[in-house]
Amino acid sequence: MVEGVGRAERTERNGPRGHRGTGPAARRTAAPRRTAALRAAVALGLAASGLAACGSGGTPTLNWYINPDNGGQVKLADACSKASGGKYRIKTSLMPDDATQQREQLVRRLAAKDDGLDLMSLDPVFVAEAANAGFLRAFPAAEAARFTQGVFPAAVQSSTWDGRLYAAPFWANTQLLWYRKSAVQKAGVDPNAPDFTWDKMIDTALRTGGTIGVQGNKYEGYMVWINALVASAGGRILSDAGRGDDARIDIDSPAGRAAAAIVHRLASSRAASPTLSTDIEEQARALFNGARGEFMVNWPYIWAADESDAKAGVINKAIPSDIGWARYPRVAPGQDSKPPFGGIEVAIGAYGKYKDTFAVDAVTCITSTPHQKEYMLAEGNPAARPAVYDDPEIKKQFPMAGLIRDSVNAAAPRPITPYYTDVSGAIQSRWHPPASVNPNSTPRESATFVHQVLRDQRLL
Repeated sequence: MVEGVGRAERTERNGPRGHRGTGPAARRTAAPRRTAALRAAVALGLAASGLAACGSGGTPTLNWYINPDNGGQVKLADACSKASGGKYRIKTSLMPDDATQQREQLVRRLAAKDDGLDLMSLDPVFVAEAANAGFLRAFPAAEAARFTQGVFPAAVQSSTWDGRLYAAPFWANTQLLWYRKSAVQKAGVDPNAPDFTWDKMIDTALRTGGTIGVQGNKYEGYMVWINALVASAGGRILSDAGRGDDARIDIDSPAGRAAAAIVHRLASSRAASPTLSTDIEEQARALFNGARGEFMVNWPYIWAADESDAKAGVINKAIPSDIGWARYPRVAPGQDSKPPFGGIEVAIGAYGKYKDTFAVDAVTCITSTPHQKEYMLAEGNPAARPAVYDDPEIKKQFPMAGLIRDSVNAAAPRPITPYYTDVSGAIQSRWHPPASVNPNSTPRESATFVHQVLRDQRLL
């Protein structure tokens, strides 16, 4: 569905068109009164509106709710329908661009036990919530192997809740550091050097009069940045997610303070966008392509987007050849960064008529290695299987394919918790606008606020 988000991550704006098998303890804490209340209220409303799917004769139809792209998922639906030999056909239904609206649409239907929601393209950050609520069909161990072998660890981790696989990784995403080669050459710096950190990047931009494009709006893309900084500093936002609303909040830590220091320093400098507090991926790209553009962290979709815009005359035709790439910046020298993780998983609804038969076959087809390659070539969204990146066609279209693969492999997912929406919203509310972030107080205040929100003591 982004912590986005394609062309590369419509759901996290993880770009512009770019997030039940619980144990006893988790049942007590991870599926509390809020889930029950949500189920009751939503089911009542949907029952009245007649959203339950109706059966029909003939070839069984699987309804696949997809996030917006440029038609790639529709083509895969047609291909897999044909490959089934008439056993089933896949019909796609387009969800909204916005990740939050996608989540709301799916939750309402699933809470009403809509048996017409067979498959869904799901943002990784929402898998735990939907699984914990009993909305998704878990893949038994015998099936899970086909969806996890040869798949990036972060993609498997983000598709798993309470030790069971609830979604099949379809495509994975990460951010790279993009830079203008002419600008860094003049500055005499190497963004690929082991001592190239956020501070060094800010120092360089300030010295040369350049800009650094990031996502600072109050939305999921900002949470992506915060989480990547905390993880790159050796910390994490949350742990013990299996304890539900009793999870431990870890952002008030040296890593949290290091992340806050970087956010504040950049936001308070002339290297930042003048509209940073409302910037999403496309505003960062526009800044990068401007006269002062020097650095940017963003998803790989920007490569194809800039090439397309240059051909159309939207941007200077010389810009694509001046773009270089490096791994996500370090927080500290000698400490490897933890790039963001995003993408899309394909899950099976818990109430569909074909959840144990044709739906499993369809997910197997959709997420196969050949189809992940096809989708990456068509949409620019990175595959969830490392083997795809060795393909000659992929290397030709994506000269940075090896870096994307290595970055996804090293990526740190955002907190995997049934309460992700609450956690993300609480963090954003205390860390926004970026210029207001205070390393001495913001991590502590946000940790307290997250805890209060999870305990229903405060409202977002």
